Amino acid sequence: MKFLWYLSRIMTLSALTISATQASSDQKTTLDFQATQQKILQVVQQMSDETARPSAGNAPAQGKPSEAGKGLPAIVPETKTAEVKKPASYHQRSNSYATNPDSDPPRYVRRLSDIGVEAFKDITWLEIGLESRMRYEHRHNDIRRIEGGNDDPFFLRQRAWIGIKEILDPFRFAVEFQDSRVYNNRFVSTDQERNEYDLLNAYGELYFKKALGADDRGNDRPIRFRVGRFAYETTDRRFIARNEWRNTTNTFEGFRLNFGREANDWELDLFGMQPVRRLQTKFDEANDHLWTFGAIGTWRKWSDIITIQPYYMGQKQTADPNGFTATNRLDREIHMPGFRAYGKVSNLFDFDVSYNRQLGYTGPNRIEAQGYTVEVGKTFEYAWKPRIGLFYGYASGDKNPNDNVDNRFDRFFGFARPWSADHYVIYENLKAPKIRFEFSPTQKLGFELGYGGYWLASNTDRMFDFLDGNISNTVKDPGFNRDRTGKSGDFAGHSFEGRIRYQPTPRINTILGYTHFTAGEFVRNRIAATSCAVLHKEPCTDQRSGDTDFLYFEVLISLL
Repeated sequence: MKFLWYLSRIMTLSALTISATQASSDQKTTLDFQATQQKILQVVQQMSDETARPSAGNAPAQGKPSEAGKGLPAIVPETKTAEVKKPASYHQRSNSYATNPDSDPPRYVRRLSDIGVEAFKDITWLEIGLESRMRYEHRHNDIRRIEGGNDDPFFLRQRAWIGIKEILDPFRFAVEFQDSRVYNNRFVSTDQERNEYDLLNAYGELYFKKALGADDRGNDRPIRFRVGRFAYETTDRRFIARNEWRNTTNTFEGFRLNFGREANDWELDLFGMQPVRRLQTKFDEANDHLWTFGAIGTWRKWSDIITIQPYYMGQKQTADPNGFTATNRLDREIHMPGFRAYGKVSNLFDFDVSYNRQLGYTGPNRIEAQGYTVEVGKTFEYAWKPRIGLFYGYASGDKNPNDNVDNRFDRFFGFARPWSADHYVIYENLKAPKIRFEFSPTQKLGFELGYGGYWLASNTDRMFDFLDGNISNTVKDPGFNRDRTGKSGDFAGHSFEGRIRYQPTPRINTILGYTHFTAGEFVRNRIAATSCAVLHKEPCTDQRSGDTDFLYFEVLISLL
């Protein structure tokens, strides 16, 4: 799918439509391009005055809940004689850690009318966003590498969004640009760190606002059909995620068909798409050998107590003879039924549980795998809102490398970091109990503390991102992250994690974090078995204990 061609088609169509189409009858608005042009010319004169005015409440685009908190300044809405009360949404956020998908569009995107410039107060149909992120990391004896020592990279990520909605309904479109770079990196950069000048989103969609009427609370129930390139998150982010922590972002090319929306009592999301290959310095392209597809249902009728998400996801891969990894060179097919349920039992506790079964084949082997997660937490009724959470996650690993059954659970395109802040384990061949404590002394300041242990579900399978054993398309896997005999043991290690979040202004977020990982028998034994003193050849592993330290500082700035 050639998206430069797609983009030109979208822009041409929108230009023709703007000149020929009036705004929908719901908005009773017409385009006056001369007036808009005059308003744009006034921006330089008015920007400093308007953005300096005091404000009272921040209302993000599309009525999405703000994660910034009550105490943050925001745009003062235009005073009206009669306010129309919006219907109450059925949507409830989960209290479990890092499982709420980012909004669509992302949180840094705003309506032009909301940026605080008087000249743009009536332009509600144009969405824009600019975001910049910088992160410094210090890693000591990173076990993801076969070489020890220190690494002190700087990561830079820039994003920009422009989208049009409502004014051309049912046609809408959006484009999101991202530039990701790494500096002062000791190791060869991979597609997890670097992806210069590329598109995360470049899609057109048909949006029929009242196609399915309204729910019992009066929320419009639309139908939406989106086609093109898009990046998004769904369910608990464990299988489809933008991967916000990483410096590069997951994105896909294909289609999505949605019945209903987040505010409704029920919703159905259907998709068929190809993951996009991140090519670092070239324009990204779809992986023509792999399709992922599925259907996700959400039932929110009882969302004050429980939200239920049954779903089915699958992958179909045709062998790529030039594939970078052995897995790329196999025919594969995975079918995964699953469900998620989360909610809150009065003021007693909150919960978030999921279960997934995987069936299919990979090359000549049959797939039989499973994974599940359980989190239970309690938020105490104090001013600082302290919360304690208990979590357990399990993902099966390959039990016998010599049989014709593959038991390794596949995380599809889900997030990695919440499993371990230092990115040592993912939702694969894992048993992971964790305890987490968090509290917020003010709306701008938050603290998080966590402690967890990591065991391999099968001691004959791999520990994913260990000793260059990743799925990068840059670094060859030397095979040090697996002991097929099982003699290295199954205890990977345990870690302490701490994080401080501080938001000095509504548009600036800062994070300071630290993790100490203490190696278990598996990590220590694999380092010893693959050390240069033992192998006497390259590549080989620097001899070290396996204990690591990871310190980072991040600044995220929304420029609008």
